[in-house]
Amino acid sequence: MIRSTPMINTARLTLCAMRPEDFDRFAEIWRDPCVVRHIGGTPRSRGEAWDSFLRNAGHWHMVGFGQWAVLQQSNRKLIGQAGFFYSNRSMGEDFDGFPEAGWILAPEAQGQGMGFEAAQAAHDWFDRVIPGPLVAMVDAANNSSQKLAKKLGYLLMREGEYNGTPVHLLKRNGPPARA
Repeated sequence: MIRSTPMINTARLTLCAMRPEDFDRFAEIWRDPCVVRHIGGTPRSRGEAWDSFLRNAGHWHMVGFGQWAVLQQSNRKLIGQAGFFYSNRSMGEDFDGFPEAGWILAPEAQGQGMGFEAAQAAHDWFDRVIPGPLVAMVDAANNSSQKLAKKLGYLLMREGEYNGTPVHLLKRNGPPARA
């Protein structure tokens, strides 16, 4: 099992381990109301961001996969994160027992295909190294993430509610067929 974070390069992005020098930007991203609008709705305090930052780094060491920092290659600036985690959200055995996929991008990086580019690279890695089912929880009102999940091969398992918010619980049994 991999216990360190592999680096992945795409045409425009680098997916890599989160570094201490990335934290200020990480906290800035999670403080932005546009970023958290469909992820709980409440901007994270610096302390909450730090807990999440450490959890992301530690996840790789505990289970052999996790979230990557997503850097724009042109300026090496952190623009988001993408990858996988165990969340223990109490959403049922058909959801909680599987690695959950997630992705976020800073507002200035959205709408340019970089979210799909990062998530696709992460999923390609997962399919090669730890093949198997994945799940995702997407806010029912988040049309952009719904479309991205569909492109990645996720299908609706069921609708639900998480912390008072309607969500779609999605599952992916493997990579989608490519044309």
